[in-house]
Amino acid sequence: MSAIRKIGPLTVIALQDAEGPHFDRREDALPEATAAQWAAADARDPAARAADGRWWLRFRSFAIRYGESGPVTLVDAGIGPAHSLAADWAPVPGHLPAELAAAGIRPAEVEAIVLTHLHTDHIGWAVPADSPFTEAQVIVQQAEVDAFAAARQQDTLLRPLREQGRLRVVSGDTRLGEGVRIVSTPGHTPGHQSVLVESGAESMLITGDLLVHAVQLIDPGLAYGHDMDTDLARESREAALATAATRDSWLAVSHLGQPYCLTKE
Repeated sequence: MSAIRKIGPLTVIALQDAEGPHFDRREDALPEATAAQWAAADARDPAARAADGRWWLRFRSFAIRYGESGPVTLVDAGIGPAHSLAADWAPVPGHLPAELAAAGIRPAEVEAIVLTHLHTDHIGWAVPADSPFTEAQVIVQQAEVDAFAAARQQDTLLRPLREQGRLRVVSGDTRLGEGVRIVSTPGHTPGHQSVLVESGAESMLITGDLLVHAVQLIDPGLAYGHDMDTDLARESREAALATAATRDSWLAVSHLGQPYCLTKE
């Protein structure tokens, strides 16, 4: 499947920063899944399981370009360079700058970066000390800023962005541009957000960590052990995937083997 999909005049481009194993066994991270559900998930997304059985992740961002040569909104910013906050567990260094160049996107064209949440594998290239995106607004939910006020992300990411006047804090669903809007999907973290791209009857939901494995497409009710509020995350996931199924929306996914999928095959 192509890494590029068109939604009306909007182009969505999948950008893989890196790939590598999850630090948990999938059976421990999603303990409610049955053997039959794992088998169905493996049939649907075989690339998410390594030859030795480990859970294999892709670390993706998605670029949304307006028109043929218009500005770009980046959704998530990968794991970052070798010394990034994700270096204690993720396969750094990431390759997002090179991926953007290969897609014909110059850093100066990125006008906004939407961070679905502030986990370290989603913020790496947005950190001002390492970022090639020196002018882009970085958009985060207020609940996320509050939740990470005492974390490493505060001094490394949020405070420098605030001092540079580039941190945009929003609350709830927010329109970003023609055909692009933020959708609040809390639970994985308190201020987790997804991005909906739509034109006419066509739509795509860029999910962040609303779901992390294809087994949650088999059963959206399956809890992920690293969700900060598993009940709220389940509620957000079930609601978002039900809406996506009704609209035949594509999903653009951060960590699955393929970048795009439908809720039902």
